[in-house]
Parts: sequence; C-alpha cells; structure tokens
Amino acid sequence: MSKAALPRLRWVMIGLAFLATLINYLDRQTLSVAAPLLRDEFQISNVGYSRIVFAFMLAYTVMNGASGPLLDRLGTRVGYALCMLWWSAAAFLHAFSTGIWSLATYRFLLGMGEAGNWPAAVKLVSEWFPPHERAMASGIFNSGSAVGAILSPPLIAWIILRSGWRHAFYAVGIAGFLWLILWMCLYRKPTEATPREKQATIPVGQLIRNRFVVVFTLSKVFVDPVWYFYIFWFPEYLKRVRHFDMASIGKYAWIPFLAAGFGNLLGGWVSAALLRRNLSLSTARKLSVTVFVLLMTAAIPAVLAPSPWMSIVWVSVAMIGYTGSLANMLAFPADVFPTSAVGSVYGIASMGSGFGGMVFSLLTGWTIDHYSYTPVFIGFGVMPLVCAGILWTLLGPISKLSAGRNLEHHYGQ
Repeated sequence: MSKAALPRLRWVMIGLAFLATLINYLDRQTLSVAAPLLRDEFQISNVGYSRIVFAFMLAYTVMNGASGPLLDRLGTRVGYALCMLWWSAAAFLHAFSTGIWSLATYRFLLGMGEAGNWPAAVKLVSEWFPPHERAMASGIFNSGSAVGAILSPPLIAWIILRSGWRHAFYAVGIAGFLWLILWMCLYRKPTEATPREKQATIPVGQLIRNRFVVVFTLSKVFVDPVWYFYIFWFPEYLKRVRHFDMASIGKYAWIPFLAAGFGNLLGGWVSAALLRRNLSLSTARKLSVTVFVLLMTAAIPAVLAPSPWMSIVWVSVAMIGYTGSLANMLAFPADVFPTSAVGSVYGIASMGSGFGGMVFSLLTGWTIDHYSYTPVFIGFGVMPLVCAGILWTLLGPISKLSAGRNLEHHYGQ
C-alpha cells in the first residue's frame, strides 16, 4: 500500500467501524422499541424485562474480557468479522422468540457477539490514527451508536406496524450479514507491525494488575450504565409515564440520540482544542470528560419536567454529555498502551461497563416496580460525577508508554 493512499483509506476504515456500530445499535434497539408490544404479548413485568436486559449485560460483560485479547490475537480483520457474524445471527434468532426465556437466551447470545465491537473499533483507531486525531476518530465511529439509535424508533416502529415485530429482527440481522461482505472486501491493514510493536505484546494477567487498567475499568462502572438505561428503558418510560403510543415512540424517541451524535463529534473537538492550547494530553482528556459528565446531570430535571417535550430536551442534553465524554475515554487505551494491547485493555475496561450495566439494570426494574422512574433518573444523573472523581483522583497521568524499562515500570502492580 502506498503512503499516499493511507490518509484517504483511513477514513474508509473508520467509516466501516461507524457502520458496524450503527448496525450494533439497530440490533440492540430493536428490542427496546418493540418492548412495549412484546411485554404486553408475553405478559412481562418490569422485573422480568430487567432480567432480559441482565442476560444481555451478563454475556456482554463476560465476553468483553475475552473479546479484547481474542481480537489482539486474531487481528482486526478476522476478529471484527467473527463478532459481526455472531451478533447478526443472534439478532436474527430474536424473531423466533416465544416468551421471556427465549428472549433472554437470544439476548444473551447477542451480548456475546456485540461485546467485540468497541475493542475492535478502538483497535482500528489505534492502527490508523495519530494521538491528536484519536478522540475525533473515536467520536466518528461511536456516533454510529447514536445514528443507529436515531434510526431505530422510526424504522423499527414502521416495520412493526407494517409487518410485525418478527420482521424487524429479520431485517437487522440481514443488515449485519451485508456489512460482513463489505468488510471482507474493503478492509486493509495499514502497515506491518514494527519489530518493537511485535515484542510489545502484554499478557492479560499483567494488564489486569495494572493500576491504570483497574482504575479505568472502575470509572466505566459509573458512567456507561447511564447510556444503557436510556437505550433499554427510554421507550418504556415514554409509554408508561409520558403515555406515548407506538407511533409516537417512533416519531420522537430518536431525538435524544440525534443529540448524542453531535456529542460524539463535540467531544473530539473539545479535546483537540485543548491540546492545541498546549495542555498536556492527560489534562485535556480528563477535563474534556469532566465538562461532558456535568451535562449528564440533566437526567434529574428530565424526570421532574412537567412536559414530555421538556423531558426529551433534558434527556438530549444528558446524551450529549455521555457521548462527548465517551469520545475521549475511547481514546485512553491507545493514548497509553501499544496497539498490540489496545483491544485487550478496552475489553477488560468494558467488563466494568458491563458489570455496572447488569447491577443497575436489575436495580432499575426493582426501583420502578416499587417506587417510580424518579429515583432512577436522579441516580443516573449523579453517577457520572463519581466517574469524573475517579479519573482525577485515582487514574494517574495519561501518557504513552515506551518500550523496555518504562514498559516494565508502568505495567507493574
């Protein structure tokens, strides 16, 4: 591959990661949009629905720890393809659900495959983009989650109203198989790894004892479950509390996710702007995360707003906060570790995300059944502040590790 072709081709690669993430969220959101209908058809309570979400998060959590090292071993091309193949087949199987147990089983299988998307995309960014562009590149691919969530309510609602909920699951499964063909035809590896990079492989056992990895993982426990709440519960909230019907959910539930798409790009822009002002990489990343975390407290006025439209506006602000902070956190592993370890690091850290998602999903269902949505929104408005506190007090400096002696020092306990 010529050096002249690399700058152009890297945008093709990030475009493919964007599409994969979009499909990932179409698959994930199909159940969320169809949930009001499925819950009525299969007589599923809030606690029962929370257990279906828990099944997804359990598989997602376990496989995050496995998918990162697997991707580092197989490489981006083969690893990403296998993940897409698995989760697309699982999405397709949802069409054959007959009740809560089959839904939970297929959801578990979906979580196993979808866990590989972010480690794979983060690894791709580390291979193709320099440090000052990584937050923006991460924001671009991660905006696929927002676009997928934008498209899901109107698209899935339209398919359901026209052909039934089973056809919605058929459609999103087929979309993944089409991406797989495109990926295998277009993917290229940027360069051969240098001898130093090949020697920089770090055992997973060493990574999980590293302070940076442990603290980064802990920080995600308190921020990512907020996004899962909006993904899995927001259509339900609109129906049960704001009294939206399926058509109204299709018309309006996408609005916060449109805002989230801008948050991805804004997060990358803020980080780059701070770096241009000669702030250190560590300060720029942490400050960017903190600014956007503060926006996530908008969850509190969202549940207290008397108007459903003002509630949607406040949720949109909170979504901008989440994606803006995530655009920077996605860049953390590549900022610190060599490319050969990036997939493993983000996979391990995402186990914290999944663990938080499991615990808070069950708490969400129980709290709604026993109280209301109000304490749930307040909790998810406060939790991100804990994440920011962890990053500033426990994470330590964000700087690239060098080879040899420095590697040993930073990878130690």
